Amino acid sequence: MKLLNLTLACLGAVLLAAGPAEARTERATVALTFDDLPALTIVKDQAYVNDLNAMLLRGLKRHKIPATGFVNESKLDDLDRPQQIGVLEQWLDASMDLGNHTFSHESPNTLGAADYIADIARGEPVTRGLLAQRHRRLGWFRHPYLETGTPEAVKREIDAWLRGHGYRIAPVTIDADDWEFAEPYDDAVVRHDEEGRKRIRGVYLDYTAKTILWYRAAARALFGRDIAYVMLLHATRLNADSIDDLAAILKRANMRPITLRQAMKDPAYRIRDPYAGKDGIEWLERWSMALHKELPWDSFSEVPKEIEIAYDRIDPDR
Repeated sequence: MKLLNLTLACLGAVLLAAGPAEARTERATVALTFDDLPALTIVKDQAYVNDLNAMLLRGLKRHKIPATGFVNESKLDDLDRPQQIGVLEQWLDASMDLGNHTFSHESPNTLGAADYIADIARGEPVTRGLLAQRHRRLGWFRHPYLETGTPEAVKREIDAWLRGHGYRIAPVTIDADDWEFAEPYDDAVVRHDEEGRKRIRGVYLDYTAKTILWYRAAARALFGRDIAYVMLLHATRLNADSIDDLAAILKRANMRPITLRQAMKDPAYRIRDPYAGKDGIEWLERWSMALHKELPWDSFSEVPKEIEIAYDRIDPDR
């Protein structure tokens, strides 16, 4: 009997040590960033924008997740300007950070260097002022569409201006294309299509979980390790409604949320970005060019076709 008990105890210890599959996942860190503040939505209603931001910020604070929001100041005049500015204040009051996402969310590919730089400068006064009131500095910039300028001379001119004005580009090393799910989700909310809303959210969360795993595999292909990731999200009702699930996905993946500033200390972000093409691509793909290493594209999952069709039906701007 003693031998049986000892055997069972040892077996239990082995199983406990092994734990669930999620517990055996390597640890990593990730900074969450949210583009298109005050909100990316097809719903032109101030209460809707206020509510989604309140829900999103409550969720981030509940899970102790720091985040950086990137502002398009043209959106301040889309609805009620004082309330739109109030949304930005709520982000800062929640101990989040803010960055510049240009004024109008236009591409350098269409504007050219001079007009794009002017659009960056036009997009900073309110955000800079709100940060200054809290003795903080505006220092982060995120390119719309991740388009950084083409040809090379245009990119160099933009980069030089950003450096000269105290900006650091916020790269992206996880991108689950949440924007493509967000508008069909808004549409389902407005139409009170509860079944459709739940279906879109479920597909989004499943796709996000798989995409995070792919980016981690891609980083290991380049560096042989996890890097400190920077995840691109958007200020949407979808993410507001999904923030608890997103936090759970990160927890299962053993990924600890950190600030953007902390993530950028990873030496990977010191690698030169050699890309000056028209397409907006994330930084692992850019680094694969610099390092002359392949990424595991065979295992990459595209956004489900049903979501692409739903998005194009609502907003044929692709």
